[in-house]
Amino acid sequence: MKKVFKLEDLDCAACAAKMEEAIKKVKGVQEVSVNFVTQRLKLELDEENYDTIIKEIKKVCKKVEPDCTILD
Repeated sequence: MKKVFKLEDLDCAACAAKMEEAIKKVKGVQEVSVNFVTQRLKLELDEENYDTIIKEIKKVCKKVEPDCTILD
């Protein structure tokens, strides 16, 4: 399943890169791209565990960039 999310308050490109690396480690994520310029998060993930994966991604993102919010 492919999904694109809008990011709010992602402050820098370095944080975007850290966030991308952290999300890659989440079980069920096949591909990830965090774009600082467009403030977008593009994901390819397992559809069957979608809710669990998204919760984990949001938690990981808050650790890397506490002010950033993933908008559904």
